[in-house]
Amino acid sequence: MLKRAVVAGHICLDIIPHFDHHISLDPGRLYEVGSPTIATGGAVSNTGMTMHLLGQPVTLMGKIGDDSFGKSVLDVVRARAPELLSGMAQSPAVATSYTVVVNIPGTDRMFLHCPGANASYSSADVNWPLVADAHLFHFGYPAFMAAMYADDACELLAMYARAKELGVTTSLDPGMPDAAGPAGKVDWQRVLTRLLPSVDVFMPSADELLYMIDSARFGKGDELSGNELAELGAKMLAMGVAVAAVKLGKRGMYIRSAGKARLEAMGAGRPAALDAWADRELWFPIFQERCFRGATGAGDASIAAFLTAMLRGLSLSDAGTFAAAVGACNVEAPDSLSGIQSWDATMARIAAGWAKQPLPALDRGWSLDQAGIAHGPADKQS
Repeated sequence: MLKRAVVAGHICLDIIPHFDHHISLDPGRLYEVGSPTIATGGAVSNTGMTMHLLGQPVTLMGKIGDDSFGKSVLDVVRARAPELLSGMAQSPAVATSYTVVVNIPGTDRMFLHCPGANASYSSADVNWPLVADAHLFHFGYPAFMAAMYADDACELLAMYARAKELGVTTSLDPGMPDAAGPAGKVDWQRVLTRLLPSVDVFMPSADELLYMIDSARFGKGDELSGNELAELGAKMLAMGVAVAAVKLGKRGMYIRSAGKARLEAMGAGRPAALDAWADRELWFPIFQERCFRGATGAGDASIAAFLTAMLRGLSLSDAGTFAAAVGACNVEAPDSLSGIQSWDATMARIAAGWAKQPLPALDRGWSLDQAGIAHGPADKQS
């Protein structure tokens, strides 16, 4: 029987205009674009729906308004799998969150985002009986959710403490705080110091992590060397996580795991073979996509794949490889879900010899195996 996941947190309606050529977005001009892709976005949709497409049982827990955008969110999810909606909260007192995704060829993505209902999401909006029946509780983007980070993130801390009391495995995708907004004023290092002992799997992007615990290097996430990643990995383990996975975009994913004793305390969704997961340090390359259509939700897709692989009992090496593969599938479509293939189809593509892009030059103490995966100096199986 497959293990069930709950994916909670940020959800919105994504409106993605189609651009077939580069434009500069100069003020005062009108630009003609193609038909939009209308999709659900945010961690609840991107991560949760990807897990569903991979065949993993999942329940979605987001918050929307009783408005036209809210109805569109429900329609999009219902068209794929109505059973996923049992944990959704809907309130007439709030507006549904939406994002206009500007994905111009040759330019990094831009987002015009309205927080809407996400700003008021709290632990009271979590359907706790459904969490108690699950194996994994994943929460995404608290940095975008005002009630979650207010008052030194007391709601976030309380939510994860309660999840751990229920015996489930917990994971977290923090999101990037808006440096100019209230989230940017939060002492995130203090928050994470108190929070991460209750987080089993922590999966930030490189710059999210730097912003939160190493602000002097913020903005240099694309330049981190293997030894700098190892330093950050050790810091995250010291803060209490069992598995730390840093998303590096085109440079792949770095994963560091704690010892067996910490992994044993991960709860109902913990890995099947703890000896193969404990005390590891790996850097996974990305797979070569057929064509690049957009990176909307690529990090979320990688997270969904990694968590799915963990729940299905794969080794850490295979889970990281699968995460890289699903991330590559994601960028072959303009939205967050259309490129995702089934578990079997993705595994078949890997087995057929899907080409990987090489990792950057490795620091002293790192080694490369035959699968192109780098083993760090702290990896017990290097």
